[in-house]
Amino acid sequence: MTHTSTIAAVLSLLLAAELAAQELVPDATLELEDCRISAGPGYPGIKARCGTFERPENPADTASPRLELFVAVIPALSLEPEPDPFVPIAGGPGQASSEFYAGYARAFEDVRRNRDIVLLDQRGTGKSAPLDCETSDELIGGRYSSERMIAETERCLDQLQHDVRYFTTSVAVQDLEALRIALGYAQFNIYGVSYGTRVAQHFVRRYPESTRSVVLDGVTAPQVSLGPAIAIEAQKALDSIFARCAEDPACTERYPSLGEDFAFLKRGLEEEPVTLVMPDPLSGEHDSLTFGATELAGAVRLLSYHPNTVALIPFLLSEAAGGNYEPIAAQFLMSAASLADTLSIGMHNAVVCTEDAPFFAAEGIDRATLEATYIGAVQVDALEAICSAWPAGVLDEGFREPLAADLPVLLLSGGADPVT
Repeated sequence: MTHTSTIAAVLSLLLAAELAAQELVPDATLELEDCRISAGPGYPGIKARCGTFERPENPADTASPRLELFVAVIPALSLEPEPDPFVPIAGGPGQASSEFYAGYARAFEDVRRNRDIVLLDQRGTGKSAPLDCETSDELIGGRYSSERMIAETERCLDQLQHDVRYFTTSVAVQDLEALRIALGYAQFNIYGVSYGTRVAQHFVRRYPESTRSVVLDGVTAPQVSLGPAIAIEAQKALDSIFARCAEDPACTERYPSLGEDFAFLKRGLEEEPVTLVMPDPLSGEHDSLTFGATELAGAVRLLSYHPNTVALIPFLLSEAAGGNYEPIAAQFLMSAASLADTLSIGMHNAVVCTEDAPFFAAEGIDRATLEATYIGAVQVDALEAICSAWPAGVLDEGFREPLAADLPVLLLSGGADPVT
């Protein structure tokens, strides 16, 4: 999805909302020092004020082990900033908010003119007690059996040093409210993207008086389980890409049978995956790769997220249909590596296995419907296998109910989004 296009609407919302009459907490209890944040290795750093925020692993038990959560505040450019900061919450689940913000910082510069930007890496992500597990190629590529997936999950759990039951959204919003108090802000302006919209909505549900305004970008309704509909939404997004190419004279002239090429390519790779010996696009080292229908689906789905990579899809599919698999295979390797680096798999599992997987059946999506998509049922099968071994965590009462709040809320959703 494109975030830069939302800034004018965000600013309008911030200017229109009225600040409730609350006194600021006079003394902040969290010490910050100069630092830099970035979107990852190799990306430029952004000046900020950072600190470590200690929280009990189980907020209901103050004697439970302490977690160190990473906090960053990017001060407003104004010498007299507004008292309520802007608080971006990343998606995933499993992405760190500091890395998300650093990747899109230029899009939020107008907001930063008059407001601090407050970033909290949600527990389990980034530098906040990350629930990171080594991710096998089979897991990323979709080549697994249920037994192997369960074994990988159990191996992941054995690597982790924290109680994963306390890394859900219901606990994370308590951290965010505690941070607001510690930093001395009366209210937050919350911006959630994708899964972050779920966090934002639950924060409002629990702490409406701590919220001034909300922006939900790529809305995830709390009553909807992420999982069964992903393949359906991804298919709709791909159909939309094909339709836009057919409506564009230059695209349709260069790729007159894009949909047919994809169907031909998918059938061929289902019958017989190809083995490629090619340089890794990141390391340059030659290696072999088995590229089949699961890798094709993974590449196309991840390329569907952003207009810049969507623009590559016609070329990549056309080349592969003509027998040149290396370009799309290279994109798959880069996307898989980026996904593994960006998302905390353990935190992702902690959320999905508590908040989504137990409710898959209620979505009423049958297997035949999933199998009719280019992704198929592989993702649902994987999540069900993972969650059969993953402990269920904390889930607040009313968590999955639609939110009702008397607050200014801006909802942004794109028809071409492959997930939300």
